[in-house]
Amino acid sequence: MHTYLMAALVAAVATSAHAQGADPNFARNAAAACANCHGTNGVSKGGMPTLAGQPKAELVRKMQAYKDGTLPGTIMPQLAKGYSATDIEAISGWFAAQKP
Repeated sequence: MHTYLMAALVAAVATSAHAQGADPNFARNAAAACANCHGTNGVSKGGMPTLAGQPKAELVRKMQAYKDGTLPGTIMPQLAKGYSATDIEAISGWFAAQKP
């Protein structure tokens, strides 16, 4: 019985992880949280930088710098800590693909 329980647990975890990684809308949905400050689809109406159309590598670099504390900010360092490196790559790629 223990073997069946362990197999079921492994299958459930693998299915959950696969479902999260396979979500084709993850980057867009996560990027929506940025709209309050950076505008819809990353197109700022002023006051904050536009993220749309920026080079992915530059967006990743800045988010990682906010996350590790080497780039100061008000709210961005705290927000960046909530994203994994994979999340940052996906979100940065999504913004880079948007038209400014």
